[in-house]
Amino acid sequence: MDRTCSILLVPFFAGEWRFASPLSLKLEEIFSLEVVWSSPEPLPAGSFDSQRGQHRAFELLRAACMGKTAENQIVLGITHEDIYEGQLNFVFGLASAAYRCAVISTARLSNRFYGMVEDENLFFRRLVTEAVHEIGHTLGLEHCPDPHCVMHFSNSLSETDIKGYRFCEVCRRKADRALAPCR
Repeated sequence: MDRTCSILLVPFFAGEWRFASPLSLKLEEIFSLEVVWSSPEPLPAGSFDSQRGQHRAFELLRAACMGKTAENQIVLGITHEDIYEGQLNFVFGLASAAYRCAVISTARLSNRFYGMVEDENLFFRRLVTEAVHEIGHTLGLEHCPDPHCVMHFSNSLSETDIKGYRFCEVCRRKADRALAPCR
């Protein structure tokens, strides 16, 4: 694997996280890139909107981008806090293709958020789905009309569950083209 092409995961939380290693392994398998973790970062000052009780996704995205160490590096910030952008009630994540940076929130991926019994396997699948989706956007991929493609737009958790974390054939080719300089 080319070390100049890697995925840097930036945690906006401190301490051990049982999904860190499994997520790294899955992303390495899907993208054939080295996945490394940065040191934990504090939530950006001013990102919290007290009226909404949520953090602004763009502020976390900007902070995640600050950790970038190489031009071809893809950066994915991860928070357990609920995030939103613009007038949307919430977002699962946000990405910038121009900077190859993204951020995801695990808050709404957990059954507990909805008052349901937690299912760790389902949570992990959702986590991978959202991570791959946002990384896909950093590679320049748009939303896909195929409801089973990871790049399909999700407005709800049920839509996330339907699509899963795999690219359709068309989006896989686009992702591979975008990653060609890394291979």
